[in-house]
Amino acid sequence: MSFRSMIMDRKGFEMKFGYGMRSKSQSHCDVNVTDSSLVVDGLKQSCWANMPPELLRDVLMRIETSDDAWPARKNVVACAGVCRSWRELMREIVNPPQISSKLTFPISLKQPGPRDSLIQCYIKRNRNSQTYYLFLCLNQASTDDGKFLLAARKCRRATHTDYIISLNLDDVSRGSSTYVGKLRSNFLGTKFTVYDAHPPIYGAKVAKSCSTKLVSLKQVSPRVPAGNYPIVHVSYDLNVLGSRGPRIMQCVMDAIPAAAVEPGGEAPTQTRFLHSRNDTSPSIPFFRSKSTRAENLQSVVPLTSLDEGMLVLRNKAPRWHEQLQCWCLNFNGRVTVASVKNFQLVASPRNGVSEQAQENVILQFGKVGKDVFTMDYQYPISAFEAFAICLSSFDTKIACE
Repeated sequence: MSFRSMIMDRKGFEMKFGYGMRSKSQSHCDVNVTDSSLVVDGLKQSCWANMPPELLRDVLMRIETSDDAWPARKNVVACAGVCRSWRELMREIVNPPQISSKLTFPISLKQPGPRDSLIQCYIKRNRNSQTYYLFLCLNQASTDDGKFLLAARKCRRATHTDYIISLNLDDVSRGSSTYVGKLRSNFLGTKFTVYDAHPPIYGAKVAKSCSTKLVSLKQVSPRVPAGNYPIVHVSYDLNVLGSRGPRIMQCVMDAIPAAAVEPGGEAPTQTRFLHSRNDTSPSIPFFRSKSTRAENLQSVVPLTSLDEGMLVLRNKAPRWHEQLQCWCLNFNGRVTVASVKNFQLVASPRNGVSEQAQENVILQFGKVGKDVFTMDYQYPISAFEAFAICLSSFDTKIACE
């Protein structure tokens, strides 16, 4: 695939950014990224790697700032895939979701959302295949299906239920190179644990499990194991009112300090996918912002060594509506169908956070169709954590209903 086809034709590129990409001698040549290359220091590189750094930075910054919605983000991803020098610059130019409110690269799904707004997503459920798909929704009036983010598949076991989460729409398995984690329930469906396949940056220990398998990564050698690193614990309390009352849930975020919900508070931000075998496997550098690159190299410390405790989220208590004769929550138009699965998560008072922080909705989930649900989240949780928490709402709860 040529660079012209990845971004735009040469003439359009020059008109938009004011730069000519080829000389007259090259004007009739279609430069192809995959086969038009040169050898530098014994390494085969794309011919685009020779672009002057100052010119390259200016072009990439214009491409980044010109993309306001998701569909145009493919231009940024295409630029990052041209060659090593382009990729290194993109790491510095593209900001994480908490700053840009954009999900650009795969690592963005493991990074906290924006501080002052909710990222709007929705989940589609396939009852026949027991699969769930997370999409990024541009806006409520959009007819586009949105950008695919994550997929999950339900696996029933004798004593528990697993939800395997993957970056691949078609291959949702622990043996896939796109496996990112899982959600596991207890027998009653009242307690859940979210496991990350990669070591979080705060230094969590891998959970012992006989199901730990090697994941074959075509891009990485040698093979690296997919670990089970617990990062979230979700629990549902016994509902004495049965189906007439709302569910009562609580989430303990192992990877996030309680102070993160306060103004100026910081949550750990992953900038790359780490391996569980740090001593034998090379790390996979991924896309990150320049501002957080140096900080995260020095912040790989266990959360237990911090002064702050772990963040605890609870579902916001609904109010009883006398006229409608039902429990109600204000979802600001994002939820249209009454369901026991609907919830909003806020910071728990047990964290000692301010009252304002306790009123700020961090995650909301609700039904809008037979098999369609909205999922909106913001700082300090990530899309992966939010998706896993919402999956726990789908599971049957024998003791709660």
